[in-house]
This record gives sequence, structure tokens and C-alpha cells, in this order.
Amino acid sequence: MTKCSRNILLSGISALSLSFACVSLANAAEAPPAPAEPTATEVDTVIVLGTRRTDRSVVDSPSPIDVFGGEELARQPAADMLDVVKNLVPSFYVPQNTISDASTFVRAPSLRGLGADQVLVMINGKRYNRSALVQVVTGGDTALSLGAQAVDLSMIPSIAVKNLQILRDGATAQYGSDAIGGVINYGLRDADSGFEAQARYGQTYAGDGDSYQFAVNGGFKLFDAGFVNVSAEYFDDGQTSRGATRPIAAVFAANNPTLANQLPNYPGPAQIWGSSPTNGYKVFVNSAYDVGENTSIYLTANVGHREADQSFNYRSPISAPTPLAVNNGTGAPATGSPGRNGAFAPIYLTPCPVGNATCPTGGFVKDGNVFNFTSIYPAGFTPRFQGEVEQFYGTMGVKGKADSGLTYDLSATVAKNSLDLAMTHSLNASFGPTSQKEFKFGKLIQRETNLNLDLTYPLEVGFASPVTLSGGAEFRHEEYEATAGDLQSYAAGPYAVQPLYVQVSPGVYTRSIVNGNPETASQSPGASGYGGTSPASAKTSTQSNYGVYLGAETDVTEAFTVGVAGRYEDYDTFGDTFVGKVNGLYEFSDMFSVRGTVGTGFHAPSPGQSNTEILTTAFAPGGEQVQTGTYPVTSAIAQYFGAKTLTPEKSTNYGVGFIFNPISNFTLTVDGYFIKVKDRISITSTFDVEAADIVAQPALAAVGVGGAVAYFTNGFDTETKGVDAVASYRTELLDNPLSLTLAYSYNKSEVTKFDPIAIGDDRIYDIENITPKHRANVSASYEVAGFTINARGNYYSSWSTNQDYPGQKFGSKVTADLDVSYTVAEKYTLTVGANNLFDEYPDKLAPTTANPIYAITGSTADGQIYPRSGGPFGMNGGFWYARLKVKY
Repeated sequence: MTKCSRNILLSGISALSLSFACVSLANAAEAPPAPAEPTATEVDTVIVLGTRRTDRSVVDSPSPIDVFGGEELARQPAADMLDVVKNLVPSFYVPQNTISDASTFVRAPSLRGLGADQVLVMINGKRYNRSALVQVVTGGDTALSLGAQAVDLSMIPSIAVKNLQILRDGATAQYGSDAIGGVINYGLRDADSGFEAQARYGQTYAGDGDSYQFAVNGGFKLFDAGFVNVSAEYFDDGQTSRGATRPIAAVFAANNPTLANQLPNYPGPAQIWGSSPTNGYKVFVNSAYDVGENTSIYLTANVGHREADQSFNYRSPISAPTPLAVNNGTGAPATGSPGRNGAFAPIYLTPCPVGNATCPTGGFVKDGNVFNFTSIYPAGFTPRFQGEVEQFYGTMGVKGKADSGLTYDLSATVAKNSLDLAMTHSLNASFGPTSQKEFKFGKLIQRETNLNLDLTYPLEVGFASPVTLSGGAEFRHEEYEATAGDLQSYAAGPYAVQPLYVQVSPGVYTRSIVNGNPETASQSPGASGYGGTSPASAKTSTQSNYGVYLGAETDVTEAFTVGVAGRYEDYDTFGDTFVGKVNGLYEFSDMFSVRGTVGTGFHAPSPGQSNTEILTTAFAPGGEQVQTGTYPVTSAIAQYFGAKTLTPEKSTNYGVGFIFNPISNFTLTVDGYFIKVKDRISITSTFDVEAADIVAQPALAAVGVGGAVAYFTNGFDTETKGVDAVASYRTELLDNPLSLTLAYSYNKSEVTKFDPIAIGDDRIYDIENITPKHRANVSASYEVAGFTINARGNYYSSWSTNQDYPGQKFGSKVTADLDVSYTVAEKYTLTVGANNLFDEYPDKLAPTTANPIYAITGSTADGQIYPRSGGPFGMNGGFWYARLKVKY
């Protein structure tokens, strides 16, 4: 327990008792009834997040909260909840992720510039489970969330959501680990009657990315004492492509016209930069049943399935015979281009004769008996990486209210998320002619069990309102499992290392010498593109913890609201921790209030972060294939390079803001924040593997000479500061309702302390610059004669990434969204619209000496035209759609 934490707790106890500013959504049932489907203009009266009280609204909340109605979420033309939230919340960021290994299947978002696992996600006030994926891909795609194991928001169907509440404040004192940057809570629809069905089709202006979405929702009474509300969605999103073919593929086609049609994806790019084809379904059930006058049991369940098929990098069978003209910023031609992939080097099949002293066992004869993978892939190959996600989440509980005013909520949650990884159109070069072309890499599985008890009790002490005392306890158990893949997905075959000999006379051999050195041919082990899990690495890791919290909040006077909270947690893996929080609100008048908060928080390392082992393939600038292994801190490899046991991240949050409500239909909130995070969990910079390392630590043979190794560590501290402003105005235009909203976010992060082993200058730069520092949405909604018109303008300031494109700044952009709906007989609504109405794209990549643009394709050596992460709004350009909704 830190000194700061103790002081916060003691000051809070002396002031009241404990807790405030954080609502347990477990008490949502006791809140005043809200409209069944709150609209964007109604949600200021709805709040169940950020306080334990049941009489709190957004405009008098001591913590900043965004609330979006279900209709507003459902209007977004995206099947992925990540993109839905990104369109609405300026401080929420998520990259597009193209050719990002498994990070394409489970993207990592950011709120207020913090990592994906520093934001807590809840369903009806209960913690939602993590995904099975730990983010291990290095680069702009994961700059803010490298090493994170976060929630997969894409498993939540929009049609199931009654309202979305986002608490933009540290809240670990109320909700536990992960709520450093805030809390996202999805309140599910709970109507006991009615039916709604939606069908949407759309595609990009470029004519690709065909998108289908079908969703239904129905409510049913349960024996006149409860309800069951069911939501289901099916989606199918097609491939987009926004790059060019690799220059080397263009040269191959020109030099080998009869084989050009065997290039991957011919006549399109040999590798594809764009959104991967994705399809799946997701279902949510929300239900409750009254078993007494003030007691009910409830059940919430979620199942989902998603499949995606991602293009990887093209493997060329040739090197360019002549330099390719480029524009590298200096006008000088390139001295070469990415050359032949190592898998296409000749593999010698003749082993040394048994018992021959001049050609020992394990050696190979350098003769004409060779194998080359051009016999299988004459024009090269582009692996396709498949990910299949399965999700299950279920919460059951009982809640009620005693005559004394005591409320209680006892619940149990079980959840499982798995990611099954596979690859086609690939090879394991070290197995030569017996190589597979398709591989199963094994499954990653996350399991969670949560038990919760939440209590509140109103205590009259003579203040302007009762003191709402709150308390509770939680037990959590997590399991992280990696199952074994196919043998060839991870193994080194017989041709991994080939000492070569030449025959000098019958039965007599000598070592082949090249440039004065003995010649050894080698081929990388494992599937080309990704490494499967070996039986030795397949294991299940667990972590358990329990926590208790206490809190109190009250209106000391009609104008002054105050609250405190404290939470103690104990983990069986690294010990205990304590966090606390104090916040308050003061109303100077009905028009103007100020609010502030200070608190500490933490993020505990997950079993996945402590035990992930992944082997991936990347390419050096010259085109050589490089194996990169990420290993658990407890492994022999990580220990060899100095790994230490992970400890929790620790945070301190400060916030101050005001609420201005001069008239009943206008509200302005402005909130500043400052967040310090110490000992952030990440993945180290890579360690190069040399022959001497393999001798000293034989397990490094899986990576190979020239490969690289990284592991998880507590590597750096950050400070994040910013301002969020939200203004809303409701009025009439020509006697018809008009709603106007402005949302603005300024965010700046700085790495204040770091271990150079853990993080390099380029990633530090990206943490500070990968997201636009200024973001704004201006939206308007107008209803007239059965029509509803929604328009939004989006501003993104400049951004840059030194990990991917050193020296280039991507300029500020403005995009526009528009949709028009027409409703007939109050039941049938047809909507047509467009996101990115004017077809805006990020800046194209600028030519540099380090990253030349090849004249033959107008792209980089790997076919990129736009930044690989897509930037803050993606690189697919404009998207039009039509939606039909039927509602009874």
C-alpha cells in the first residue's frame, strides 16, 4: 500500500466514510425509469455510471460521462462496435490494422491516449471478459497498446444496446483493475414487448468492401413477472484493397508473362493493404424475473463467432535483375529491390553417405539433386492468415431492496474467448518437398470467473441528502491457455541447417567453401509468416484475486456534493494493492457548477501477459525473412535476456471541469485531466540472436541465427493530459426539432521515464504522436415531415509514426457523414447515407531515402500507398449504404 493511497483513504474516512463518483451499475434497476430508447437529445437524464446513488444525472455528475442512446449507435453503418464508438467519441481511437498478424482479428482501441487494457468494459454494470489475444505486433498498429490483452468490443451487436455510457475518469477504486483511463458500459435493451429488424447493404466508393448486416431484436414477457430481450446480428464485410502490387511482383510479371497469372491475387496486388474479409454472428440475451416485491433474478448471456482472412506479405521467387527507378526524395535511383525470399533458395536433398568419414552424418552433398519451392509456387506466394474467434459470456444474479433501504446485488459471471489461428498458401521451408501448405497454429483461450457482491445503504446524518454508503466484494479467477499446433507450424525440419560437402573423388568429400568460409545452407523453421505453439509451450496459466471496496457519497448541502472510495485487492501472483478516490461537485448556481476528482488506480498484469509465447515472421529491408519470438518472463529464453516478474501498473488521476447550463436546452461541459501511469506493461525492444546465444541457450534454435527475441516487462512511465468539451443544443427550425452537438478532445501523452531495453526512441515518439492531439465532431439532427436528416463533420489534426514512417507528418483532415431516413406508418424506415461523404484519404506516403517510392508501382517496396494503420479514420475512403428497418 502506497503512502499516497493511505492518505487518500484516511482523508476520505474522516470526511464521510468511503466512496463516491462511481456508480455500480448493479443498482441500475433502482434508478428512475428512463425512456425505452433514449435518443441523443434525451440521454442527459439517464445515468447509472459514476455514482452509487440513484438520483444522479449527467449534468450534475461529479465525473464526466458521455451517454449515447441505442438508436444513435444503431445508425452507424458499421458492424464492428469499435468503429461505431470511434465515429461518436473524439477521445476514442482505433487503427484499421492491415497485415498486422493476429492484431487484425482483435484490434486494440485507446481512450484518452491510454492502452486498450487501461479501459474497463462492462455489460449492465458487470465486467466483460478479455479477449484471448495479447497484442504482440510492433509498429503503428499497436503503438499505444503493445502488450495489451483487452476486451473484444466487436462481439457486441449494436441492436442489443439500450444506451452506451462512457465514464471519462479513473475508476479503479470502484470497479477494480483496468479502469485507469475510464469505463465503458453497455446497457442492454430490456423491453418486454416489440420487434425490430434491420437489413443494411453498403460498399466503398471504390466498389469493393461489400458489407451486409442483418439484425433483429425482440422482447417477450416472462410469466407477467419479468422479461426476455433477445438481439442477434449477422454480418459479412468484404475485402478492400488500397495498395499497389509489390515492385518485385511487377518485374516478375514483365519478365515472365506466361507465369504472371500465377501471381497471388492476379491481376490485383500480390499482397493486399486494406480491410480483411470478415463475417460472423453475435447474440445477446438480457432477462430478469421478479421473485418478490423488491427482488429479482437476472440473466445476461452473449455468444459470438467471427472469421477473418488476412493477406500477408508476398514472398518473391526472384530478385530484380536490374535496379528499379524510385523517387526517394533525392532523385537517386535505387541500388536494388527486395530480393528473392529465402524459401526459394535451393534445398539439397542428398544426405552424406552413411558411415563416410569425409562426409559426416548430418551433412548434405552439394550436387544436382535439389528441390526448389518454385515447383509449388512458380510465381511466389502470399500466405493467407485466418483467425476464428469464439465468444461466450454469461452473468446470473439476484438483486433487490430491503424495507430499510439496503440494496443488494449478488452475481456470478463465467466467460470464455478463444482465437483459433491458421494459415493457407504458405510453407515450412525447412521440411523441403514434404512441407505442408496449410497449417493450424493452435488456439489461444481466455477463461474468466467473477463473483460479485454490491451493497448500498442510505444513512441520514442531517446533510442535504442521505449518505449513500456502499460496499462490496469480488473474487476473480482467470485462465489463459495456448494449445499446440501442427508439428510443421512450429518445428524445424531436416533441411533447417545443411552443412554442405562436395565430392572430389569417388567416396571422398570435402567441405564446400564460399568466400573462405565453410558453406551451410539453412531454411527458417515453422510456417512462413507465423509460428505455431509447440507442445512444450502449450500450457494453461492461472491467476486469482479478491477485492473489497467501501464508499460513501452525499450532498453535504444543496450545492455541494462529495464522495470518497477505497478498494483493496490481493492477487496470488504478485501480492496486494490499495487504491482510493475523492471527488466532488459544487453548484454556484442553477447555471454553473464545477467538479473535480483525484484518485489512484492500477492495472494488474493478466495471465496472458505473463505467459504469452508467439513466433512471427517479418522482413528486413533487404527482403530477408526474420523470425521474431515473444516469450513469457518465466521462460528460459526471456530469463537468458534478463526478464523479471511483471508487477501492476500504477496510476494517479486528476480531473477538474465545469458544467454550464444557462438555459434548459443548452449544456456545455469542459473537463481537464492529468493521468500519471508508472511501470507500464509492454514488450521489450528486440534482442538479436547470434550463434553463440543458441549454444548458450539451445531453446533459441526455434528463432534461429539472425532472429530476434522480446519479452514482457514493466518498461516506462507516462503522463497524459488533455481537455474534453461537449456542447449540446436543442431547438426548433421551422417548427421542427433540431439537435446540435459539438464534441472536442485535446490529448497529449509524454513518456517521462523509461528503460532503454524495454522501449526505443521510435516507439516513444509514437506514443506521443500516433493519435491526433486535436479531435472534434460537429453533428446536427433535424426531423421534418417524416424525414430525419443526420449530418456530422469530423476534424482530425496531424499525426505521425516513427516506427513505420520516420520523418513524415500526416496532415490534418476533415471528413463528413450524412444520412437521410424516411419513416412510413411509424413502422418502416428507409435510410440512405454515406460515411466519409467526400471520399477523404490520409496523406500518401512520402518518398524518403529509407522508404523509397518505386516508379514502377507508385508505392513502397511492399506495395503501400497509404499508412498501414489507416490513420485515425482509415484508408478505405468513402462508404455508401442503405438500411431498411421494421419496428413493431
